[in-house]
Amino acid sequence: MLQKRQTLQFLLLSFCLFILTAHATLAADLRYNLSMPEPHTHYFEVEVELTGARKPYIDYKMPVWAPGSYLVREFAKNVEGFSATDKSGKALRHEKIDKNTWRVYSNKADNVRVRYKVYAYEMSVRTSFLDASHGYVNGTSVFMYPQGYQNEQGTLVVKPFKDWKTVSTGLKSMGNFSYTFPNYDILADSPLEIGNHEVLRFEAGGVPHEVAMYGEGNYEPKRLLADMKKIVEECISLMGKLPVDRYVFIVHNLHKGGGGLEHLNSTTLQTSRWNYGTEQGYTGFMGLVAHEYFHLWNVKRLRPAPLGPFDYDKENYTRLLWVSEGITSYYDDLITQRAGLMSTQRYLDVVAGSISSVENTPGNKVQAVSESSFDAWIKYYRRNENSNNAEVSYYTKGGVLGQLLNMEIMKATKGDKSLDDVMRYMYGRYYEKLDRGFTEQEFKDALERFAGRKLDDFFRDFVHGTETPDYNSYFEAAGLRLVNTNEGVLNLNWGAGTAVENGKTVVKSVARGSSTWEGGLNVNDELIAIDGFRVDGDVSALISGRAIGETMPVTVARDGKLLTLEVPIVQDESVRYRFERVEKPTALQQKIYSNWLKQTGS
Repeated sequence: MLQKRQTLQFLLLSFCLFILTAHATLAADLRYNLSMPEPHTHYFEVEVELTGARKPYIDYKMPVWAPGSYLVREFAKNVEGFSATDKSGKALRHEKIDKNTWRVYSNKADNVRVRYKVYAYEMSVRTSFLDASHGYVNGTSVFMYPQGYQNEQGTLVVKPFKDWKTVSTGLKSMGNFSYTFPNYDILADSPLEIGNHEVLRFEAGGVPHEVAMYGEGNYEPKRLLADMKKIVEECISLMGKLPVDRYVFIVHNLHKGGGGLEHLNSTTLQTSRWNYGTEQGYTGFMGLVAHEYFHLWNVKRLRPAPLGPFDYDKENYTRLLWVSEGITSYYDDLITQRAGLMSTQRYLDVVAGSISSVENTPGNKVQAVSESSFDAWIKYYRRNENSNNAEVSYYTKGGVLGQLLNMEIMKATKGDKSLDDVMRYMYGRYYEKLDRGFTEQEFKDALERFAGRKLDDFFRDFVHGTETPDYNSYFEAAGLRLVNTNEGVLNLNWGAGTAVENGKTVVKSVARGSSTWEGGLNVNDELIAIDGFRVDGDVSALISGRAIGETMPVTVARDGKLLTLEVPIVQDESVRYRFERVEKPTALQQKIYSNWLKQTGS
């Protein structure tokens, strides 16, 4: 019996050793080399070395989009000079089999080296850029991956241009500009700033934070770091312990620029270099910092189910961008206000302005915010002259819905709970406990858990529908009243956006329901005359003083032909909201107001 048991143990051990040996044989080693010997030409040079694959052929794929920016950007269009060799340097046959895939016939070679160049000259947070002053790499636009090896760990070796001394990235450093990554997702999600930029540092939540500042600007480093730390600490206070042991801000200070893109333990921010000198510009930048940093939890970890693992070959659809981006937009200004970097009155003005913006967008009555989320791939990043008439922003509308959901929960719980609690609950359950994305139903269930009632009507009317909320029925819980300062004012809704081109006044947009919409003006019409008087740039003087219900003749040149259109004078129904505090708020209203804004004053 003992001998039989020993025999079985020996066979089991032999089988385990066989499995481990087989796995070791199949395991591949992946190494990327990135160089930029002539940065003024805007070309990155990339080498991908794969060892241990031993396959008849290997497909190398360039992603078509960058996670966090929902547009197929076709990064393969910038690839040149693709070649492949084995370890000895012998050329391997290859062919392109579709728009973003190169097939290398490796003939079971143990070592395959692929080389190519990437033209990088689009300065945005979603793309890559290289010139004589610096290099910026957004992984999906530069690094191909060998199909089937996305989960392999590997190394990246950066060879900066000879005069450049600094690389900033969220990747784990091994020294000498060498970095490790556990899989392709992390490599793709870790941008690099390469050059001689200024590096600032602060610590928050026990975690070191690096700020890579490319470009000159009128920022004051000591104040900037102190205020960024306040933003970070406010985020930690809201969501809990940081899920990273290091964080990198890459900041591009440009002549003109704006926007950000979130990553797993870093972000890229772009701003006008002189923005720091005005209150509006400075708080706007801090709001951008708050937005992208809050994504550390919302999106990068707490995410809709379709947003990871990523399919880099095609669109990844979700109807929940209004949560991922819109709820984050709700929090960015609120975090800035709670951190003491925006006055309470300024914050309330921003909220009222967002509501006004949504309600003044004709597309808000056409496109539901869930549809806006789903169609981001074909609409949000591909705007045209009619977009405002047909679409609504999932950022702005989602932020407004976040405000209403917060008020709904605070009213139901007498100020003891808020949307903050929902986000913490969702994060703890779906990221920390279940380690998966969530569905719309699961987000709705969480909201209902704290609101204490079904929210079928809210989702039907405002998420999947285009109904107008009764805003005051929500905000009265905090002792606030939304007032339309345009109410009772008779203004003409002209509705045509124009620009002067080569001395001609040309129509660039026509708003749905406006005078010019009803009168038949088209985009690209040249305005010649209004009521017989020649148009010379600004039309405001020619249309002022008209009575609602009148018509006026407008002469245009359309495709070289003169036309006179009878344009009706239509009432301007746009809103301009501001908040007023009720005269004598109840103790409960004051509690909700204070708990929402994290303050005790009025």
